[in-house]
Amino acid sequence: MPEIVMPRLSDSMEEGTIIRWLKADGDEVAKGEELVEIETDKANMTHEAEAAGALTIVVPDGETRPIGELIAYIGEVVASTAAPAPAGGRIKASPVARRIAQELGIDLARVSGSGPGGRIVKGDVERHGPNAAPAPAPAVAASPATAAAAPGDNASGKGEVTTVELSRLQQTVARRMADAKATVPDFAVSTDVDMAAAVALRAQLKALSTEAAPAPSFNDMVVKASAIALREHPRANGSYRGGTFELYGRVNVGIAVAAADALIVPTVFDADRKPLGQIALDARALAGRVRAGEITPPELSGGTFTISNLGMFGATDFTAIVNGGQAAILAVGALREEPVVADGAVVAGKRMRLTLCSDHRILNGADAAQFLARIRALLEAPLALLM
Repeated sequence: MPEIVMPRLSDSMEEGTIIRWLKADGDEVAKGEELVEIETDKANMTHEAEAAGALTIVVPDGETRPIGELIAYIGEVVASTAAPAPAGGRIKASPVARRIAQELGIDLARVSGSGPGGRIVKGDVERHGPNAAPAPAPAVAASPATAAAAPGDNASGKGEVTTVELSRLQQTVARRMADAKATVPDFAVSTDVDMAAAVALRAQLKALSTEAAPAPSFNDMVVKASAIALREHPRANGSYRGGTFELYGRVNVGIAVAAADALIVPTVFDADRKPLGQIALDARALAGRVRAGEITPPELSGGTFTISNLGMFGATDFTAIVNGGQAAILAVGALREEPVVADGAVVAGKRMRLTLCSDHRILNGADAAQFLARIRALLEAPLALLM
């Protein structure tokens, strides 16, 4: 009987949560038919059946499993479709709960699970740990003077507190951002770009654009400029890995896209080889699929560099966190008008600030500054982006 295991739906995925089965227990499914919707560290994605037959569900909706763990069978319909028990009577616990239990020396068999189906989650283990909070003391009625002095609805004076559970995607992003900030010795360099020529070029391209061939955005220009510079500066298109440098043969630029309660980074592959117009089409298509929840695992993998643009929100400059497996990330600020001095006169200028955040283990200050200067030069002479 073919087994269905938790699939790897992105290159950074460690575990997945079953949002919902798209077929009921016992249903006949065809090979290639959409079977289950899974929440990963990057997006919600569907997984297709790899064989035909009757579905026997092992892991119900709402539960999380690490990559490779059994979640269902496909085979003949049996008299009872109840999910078979895990081999060896394995205790149902999340990977995080298992890790914490091992670190604290806690026997999971003595822990009661509060998760779906009695699954042991992180909080259940922590309540059995050496730092578990003692039972609360009996409540003592506050004196009228004390009660009158306490502002707000509780002792902290913060009013009513609402606790919001993070999605699997949000939890993974939070953990990875914390890990990256704690382990990557990053630094930032910034520069202002004279965007007058880029603005003029885009106006000309916009006049010639059609629905099928829209004018490139300024962010598309940044993607192309970065891709050219990445090809010329190989270390910026690499990463530090355990005492070695990994230098990547392809230039694949990730573009951060704001989705519902998360930031998704689809990839423009081979951006150094693609014309600017094709980059514009790819970027629009990727952003649209992210917002529609239709992005696919291959489109979220393989990035060698990332661009994050908050200019549309009015942010003039900011620093970003370097993604794992990459040497740097480029933060793009808003295009702004400001007075500048040209030929001894003060005139209206158009400026945009770029901030490069780099892993100091692979890029030093001079490397980062030269790489950023090349991006600036390409944007200030933007005809090079069309060649």
